[in-house]
Parts: sequence; structure tokens; C-alpha cells
Amino acid sequence: MSGGGFWKRVMGGAGNDADAASAAAPAGLQRYEIGEEIGRGAMAVVYRATDKQTGEVVAIKRLALQREFAAEDLAEVRQRFMREARAAGHLQHPDILRVIDAGEAEQDAFIAMELVQGQDLSHFTRAGQLLPLRETVELGIRLARALAYAHSQGVVHRDIKPANVMLDRASAAVKIMDFGIARIADGSRTRTGLVLGTPSFMSPEQLAGLKVDGRSDLYSLGALLYQLLTGQLPHQSESMAKLMYRIANEPAPDARHHRKELPESLALVLALTLEKRPELRYSSGEQLAQDLEAVLPQLPADAANPHGEAQSVDPFAQTQRLDVADPGQNP
Repeated sequence: MSGGGFWKRVMGGAGNDADAASAAAPAGLQRYEIGEEIGRGAMAVVYRATDKQTGEVVAIKRLALQREFAAEDLAEVRQRFMREARAAGHLQHPDILRVIDAGEAEQDAFIAMELVQGQDLSHFTRAGQLLPLRETVELGIRLARALAYAHSQGVVHRDIKPANVMLDRASAAVKIMDFGIARIADGSRTRTGLVLGTPSFMSPEQLAGLKVDGRSDLYSLGALLYQLLTGQLPHQSESMAKLMYRIANEPAPDARHHRKELPESLALVLALTLEKRPELRYSSGEQLAQDLEAVLPQLPADAANPHGEAQSVDPFAQTQRLDVADPGQNP
């Protein structure tokens, strides 16, 4: 779908080309020439766009707040969105998607982000499509350190899952996307009763509606790595109620149950990230990254390729690391 078609329907304007779309766009989006749709989610549509001020090609994500939230909640939700967008905009890390701009578009909201290439990690979560073992662990190290940086800046993601991490294996680019987006639903009612976030990757405390900190993100990262390594989720059920019960009460199966060649040390790292009680998990992403680094020498050779993994291109040989002070155990 073209950007012009979208704006024509939303604004009631005429014209189908990019110029007409830009002219019909709400005031907050006048800075951008809206192009084609490049992605769609439960409450957002993403478009390729050009920043008229800089000439940079960017991605514009428009969130349909007025469709998802009751009218009496919209003002609060928009305010929360802007707070979160500003916080995300201050994050400067090579493995976190850069937020360029954010604003309101009528009753909705939008974010302008850097446009990145590659695939999200959901493409590597099934048998026959798994990344090589070493590449997956090195990816986990990078993601853990990116989260350590974000948490040191007071920003919690709240929706870490494969679909929110982009990987371009050819260029070794990794980007965590959508920092703070899940936060806009906290404390507000949606018109459809939608639970934002993905339950399979949510921590027990998040599912319970409790206040979360960085350790919740580390739980979600543990679930993500578990799936990337085994092709299975740590907890599964066809019933949402049973799934939530298992996440809250049942330990995840040892990852070696699904993939026998995984070293015990890696299985133990995963188990620690998936602890039910946050105080028993890693207190920082840096601690998790260091333990994953210690696992690397114990990994079997990827040449055996027992799970039909994607061919390794070793994109993480030059993993970047930012020094972040370890805040220690959270209270």
C-alpha cells in the first residue's frame, strides 16, 4: 500500500502520489515525504519516508492510538508516548535503532527512525532456519550489552522478542527496535482489551501487572535466546490462561531437552535468565554478557550443523562493547 493511499483515507484528501500524501499529512508529519508501506503490526503501520530537511531516508511508524484506546485515555497515552519517545531518542548505541523524531498526528502518534536492512529474528526461530550456535551466543552478548546500556540510561524496553530485533548478517548490523512502545499501554484501557506485548516473552512480574525494571528485559532476552537456540519457546500452551500460569509458576525445561549438544554452562545461563523471581536473575545485562562470553570456548563446532542451521557468516567477530557501570543487585 502506498503512503498516498493511506493519507487519502485518513485525511479525506485527494491524490495518490507521494507529493499529495505529504501535502495531506498531519502537521507533525509535514517534514516528511511519505512513501510506500514497509511493515504493519497490531497497532502500527510503518512507511518508508524522506526527511525533507536532511534528505535522509527514514522509517515512519504511525501508531493508531485513537483506534486502540478509549477517548478518555488518549491524552494520557499521548503524553506517555512522548515521554518514552524522548527517552528512547537519547539512546546512542550501535545496536539500538536510532529514534530521529516523534510527534502527534491528529489523535495518533508517530516515530521517525533510521531505516535498516535485514530480517527480524523471528525468521531464525524454527528448525532448519536456526542461526549457527556460536553466532547465536555472540548475538546474545551484543543484545545483553545493548540492554545494559539502555538500563543505565533509565530506559526499559518491556517488549524484547525476536520480531523487535533486526539482523543484517551481511553487514553485521544488529538493532533492537521499539524501545518504550509497550509502555504506552501501561495503566490504560484499550478498546479491544488488547494485551500489548508478547506473553511468551514477558516476565512473570510483567504478566502480573507489577512494576518492572531491567531484569524483566533480561528475562525476555533469555526467552528469545532459548527460542533461537532450540527452535522452541520455554513455555508453550494453546490456552492463554495456561501459558500465563506456566510462565508464572513452572520452570522452563532444560534447553538440552530440545538440543542435546548444548553445553551445560549455556543451559545454566538460560535457566538463570528465566528465573521466576527477578532477584534471582542477572542484575545487569553486563553480567549476562560476561557469562555468555565464558560459554564461547565450550561450544561445539558449528560444522556438524545438526539442526540445519543457516550458514555462518561470522558477523560478530568485531562485537562492539560499551563500558557500563554495573549497578549491582536491584533492591
